[in-house]
Amino acid sequence: MATTRPRLVQPEPHDEGLRAHVGYNMKRAFHMIQMDVNATLAPFGLRMVTFSALVVVMENPGLRQSQLAELLAIERPNLVVILDELEQAGLLTRDRAPDDRRAYALHVTAKGLALGEEARLAVQAHDKRMTEGLDETELNSLITAMRRIERNGKEGRSPK
Repeated sequence: MATTRPRLVQPEPHDEGLRAHVGYNMKRAFHMIQMDVNATLAPFGLRMVTFSALVVVMENPGLRQSQLAELLAIERPNLVVILDELEQAGLLTRDRAPDDRRAYALHVTAKGLALGEEARLAVQAHDKRMTEGLDETELNSLITAMRRIERNGKEGRSPK
């Protein structure tokens, strides 16, 4: 006759040991933002990274590829793939820079401008969803804190 062993009740898993770390919380929040914004942008044929590139070029006509890579903190070879995607979709053009034939100047097409403006409205709605419950002061503090963290990282501060 077989005896049944009592089942041990496992405690619910948790990540509390990591929740005290800013980076872990930022990673978790960013993951949610990235999933939602990519779903928001999918109907436009864009992703977070292609939308970002398109908007920066919209705001900076004639921008060089190297400048865009620096602004978006993207490795240049990876940027080429993103620009290929946007160019093939007819959203931007890469033209030789008039003052430097080795460089490319980026310009948004009329199609890219129209799509970019529509996508911007959708991303504004996404931002509103993701920051629901934060008042204007909290939202401004959050943005200020993230920018400070970015600056600290660029300055290469080492742990004390």
